[in-house]
Amino acid sequence: MEMPSLEFNLPDTQEEGKLYVVDSLNNLNKLNVCAAESQPSLDEEENTGGTGESVAGSNTRNQCLFFITFILTLIISLALVSFVIFLIFQTRNEVDQISSRLLSEKKNIEEMKKINNIILKHLNQSRIKE
Repeated sequence: MEMPSLEFNLPDTQEEGKLYVVDSLNNLNKLNVCAAESQPSLDEEENTGGTGESVAGSNTRNQCLFFITFILTLIISLALVSFVIFLIFQTRNEVDQISSRLLSEKKNIEEMKKINNIILKHLNQSRIKE
């Protein structure tokens, strides 16, 4: 029986090793890039003395902008609600006026019906006499 040969293909091993090294370098580069993005830049540190004042100033500015926007939104909402309430009262007054007119017209119509009935009775009586 022949024993299988235990030959190593050295060129393939070197290729795999090269790929491993390239992958490791890529991973290391990714770690360095991600870490650099999360840290403040050197220019910012030099301008602020490394204390992070620009970040605090930015947060304060963002908070002020948020509160100003919030207050303006509240004022506009209050104005709109007031206008809607005003329109509701105006509509209510108009409906009350219209309903009172309808009631008075209904009374007028009933009176006219009574007068019409009286006139018809009178005419019927006058024809009977003739």
